Amino acid sequence: MRPSTRLLRLLLLLAPWLLIVLAWYGVRASGLVPPALVPAPHDVAAKFVELMRDRLAIDIFMSTRRVVIGVALGVALAVPVGFCLGWYKGLRSFVDPVINFFRALPPIALIPLVIVYFGIGEVAKTVILFYASFFAGVIVMYEGIAQISPIFIRVARTLGASDAEIFAKVIIPLTVPHILTAIRVALGVAWATLVASELIAAQQGLGALIQNASSFFQLDIIYVGIICIGFIALTMDLLLRVASRRLVAWQDRLA
Repeated sequence: MRPSTRLLRLLLLLAPWLLIVLAWYGVRASGLVPPALVPAPHDVAAKFVELMRDRLAIDIFMSTRRVVIGVALGVALAVPVGFCLGWYKGLRSFVDPVINFFRALPPIALIPLVIVYFGIGEVAKTVILFYASFFAGVIVMYEGIAQISPIFIRVARTLGASDAEIFAKVIIPLTVPHILTAIRVALGVAWATLVASELIAAQQGLGALIQNASSFFQLDIIYVGIICIGFIALTMDLLLRVASRRLVAWQDRLA
């Protein structure tokens, strides 16, 4: 790749973020919003550096660990459940209304019950993230599996493949893209649910950082917490995209 091409790609990558920062400064300077309510980007950056020397690294670690555990458990159950729902139409018709009923319930509404049944420790936070991840993942899985064309299985049988060979060499490869998509969707939902899960007596974590800062109207800290959540979620998603390209390199893609 030529240096000019690399430079162009770097500029295209940075351009949206530069526009956001410029718009941020513009809103602050416009007077439409009182400056006290919109901390400047450089003030937020300075607060980020200050918090990194204090507690931010621990908060990032705790939140990331909670999300990873919740998503891992949720997707581990969502994959077989979604596969069964997608593969067996009768089962899907029977269970689909129940899945959609629970999927529509916001995790924050379940916090009182989670506290009653699981207490206020790490288990309760994991349950909230597991709940959000599972229902997001299972929907992606069974919709994806239901769209697999039966022609692949018919061709394999015509060529003399056994049921075990069909499952190992046809079904599993066709399922991998949907598993990766389910993980990506579940991660996004889990990070969006993180603050709700850390309402449960959390002392550490980005959600706890944001909630504590809101109690004292520390807007710069709130911005730091929000931006950290966004960038960590973005980093995880980019890593999953790279993994997806490697694992499903055989799949035809538009981009």
